[in-house]
Amino acid sequence: MSLTAKQNLDWENLGFSHRDTHCHIRYTFKDGQWDAGQLVKDPHISVHIAATALHYGQAAFEGLKVFERRDGSLAAFRPGDNAQRLEDTAKRVCMAPVPKDMFVDGITRVVQANADFVPPYGTGGALYVRPLLFGSGPRIGIQPAAEYTFIILVLPVGNYYKGGLQPVRAVILDNYDRAAPQGVGHVKVAGNYAASLEPHHVAAEMGFPIELYLDAKEHRYVDEFGTSNFVAITHDNTFVTAKSHSVLPSITNRSLQTIARDMGMAVEIRPIEYSEIGHFAEVAACGTAVVITPVNEIVRGDETIRVGPADGCGPVFQKLYDQVRAIQQGDVDDTHDWMTPVPLD
Repeated sequence: MSLTAKQNLDWENLGFSHRDTHCHIRYTFKDGQWDAGQLVKDPHISVHIAATALHYGQAAFEGLKVFERRDGSLAAFRPGDNAQRLEDTAKRVCMAPVPKDMFVDGITRVVQANADFVPPYGTGGALYVRPLLFGSGPRIGIQPAAEYTFIILVLPVGNYYKGGLQPVRAVILDNYDRAAPQGVGHVKVAGNYAASLEPHHVAAEMGFPIELYLDAKEHRYVDEFGTSNFVAITHDNTFVTAKSHSVLPSITNRSLQTIARDMGMAVEIRPIEYSEIGHFAEVAACGTAVVITPVNEIVRGDETIRVGPADGCGPVFQKLYDQVRAIQQGDVDDTHDWMTPVPLD
């Protein structure tokens, strides 16, 4: 039973797109400290025309989800890990770090204010949480800002796979790289996603929903999919994922690795040669939005690599997906303390 009245939405068909909710929470860093933050109804923000986010790309974001669980309570999935990743990103691009306590408290406050937008248990949906940090202070010389804004917005999103996990085709575009070898691919700066927009459009025009990037130096090793880590299962039941400085450390990937170990599987984090892809039993992309997207075909020029079942999801990734979702929704015990309760009073 839900502990709060809900909005009158078509919960089964939300999709994954922006929808205004009651408010967001906004903090400002000025004179060397963060303010107490405030809930703001207006979804627009006014920034200085010389803000460093606009000129020098001082901007970073995170993504996580809050779920209504079987008992009607609300809980966020691994927010402390997102807070740490945002801190790592802020350090890399010289922004004021967001204290972990403030990060988690901000999530609690904004979710409480928008609790009626959390999709009900059983619909497969969740409240998507988007923390955003950017340089809002003015600079014309290339240097870090003295003022920063931290925002957390929320919106309800639906279940990507109402009919079960469905495989997709991926393409490798050798004339595009996601990130430089010693660049910022390992942190979640906004510029990484700006760089991916054109190749993603090109891939879509070719009929591919996702693209796979190889390492920028040699185009020999797997880096990651456009917005998701590369994961695979070998024929001897080993979980494999790519090791690269250019890969964003995915919280979903780390969760899948832990569950794989719980199931008695070996886990390898190592360089993956492109030539290995066709020898895997299952391949998938993994990330916050979908958890797992099975990939059954990877195209590079005239070469097509087929892997895993032609339809549906491979059996190992299906088990891993089911377990993550069960933990998030409170259907099994959270033995790793991944779920952080969001009190409603």
